[in-house]
Amino acid sequence: MFELILLCPEDRMDVLSDALSALDALSVSVEDADAQTPAEQALFGEPGMPPPKEGWQRSRVAALFAQEAQAHEAQALLSAQDFFAGCRMLGVHAVPDQDWVRLTQSQFEPVEITADFWIVPTWHEPPAQARQIIRLDPGLAFGTGTHPTTRMCLRWIAQHGVQGQRVLDYGCGSGILAIGAAKYGAHAVDAVDIDEAAVTSTELNALANGVALQAGLPDQALGQYQTVLANILASPLQVLAPLLCARLAPGGALVLAGILERQADALKLAYAPWVQLQVADTQEGWILMTALSPVAQQRCG
Repeated sequence: MFELILLCPEDRMDVLSDALSALDALSVSVEDADAQTPAEQALFGEPGMPPPKEGWQRSRVAALFAQEAQAHEAQALLSAQDFFAGCRMLGVHAVPDQDWVRLTQSQFEPVEITADFWIVPTWHEPPAQARQIIRLDPGLAFGTGTHPTTRMCLRWIAQHGVQGQRVLDYGCGSGILAIGAAKYGAHAVDAVDIDEAAVTSTELNALANGVALQAGLPDQALGQYQTVLANILASPLQVLAPLLCARLAPGGALVLAGILERQADALKLAYAPWVQLQVADTQEGWILMTALSPVAQQRCG
């Protein structure tokens, strides 16, 4: 493998990346050329918020080619283009052969939820202290256990218990919360998502973990549940307030995540007609909000 390295200004990044792809680059990666210096830019902001700019003031572009001749040909062709003005070639370098599968796997270690509850990729042995595990590998759907919101939801399940309950995982992603509920004794678990790939991922992950659940699109969530879990983002959670409350059985628990600390008041206001949300956990700037439905629940329209 051979890597062609270039520097380009912000307004040339897109056209240069497209040109490299057209020249059969196996991959094109872009990073801040001023990273780790006083000129470094924080380009990407909080989840759900648009980036302040489309690119960095100076970008370092790395294009990977299978053959050295391809990299040099791309170098020559790009240098002759009008749009290359303001860009600069840094050269072609050989990339050492690596076991890319092992390299990728090495980035995903077992994740501790509680002292005895762990998320363990299939290529790892469970930690000796693990009494409950979920086997989960990185995939197309969100939810591998590494994000604070996922860990807080799973920790809530482990600490509060769902034994014998009917549980809904709304916006299931990989199905990790639904699987966690099933592992902790839920009687029936429904996992729903608007993304059919997430539904498929949930079904496969449930099978791999030896648990039974029903996965499908949101319209398959019917009736009421003793626990309703939703780990998405604050804006859709506000919109979904009537729907999620309608699915919550009297005396049931509502567990919401994907919320930043500064968004707590907005969520409390959105759910106030039905339940009183409280912050139950916090981690790395994210919060978990929960509520118990009144036994004599006010029905959602």
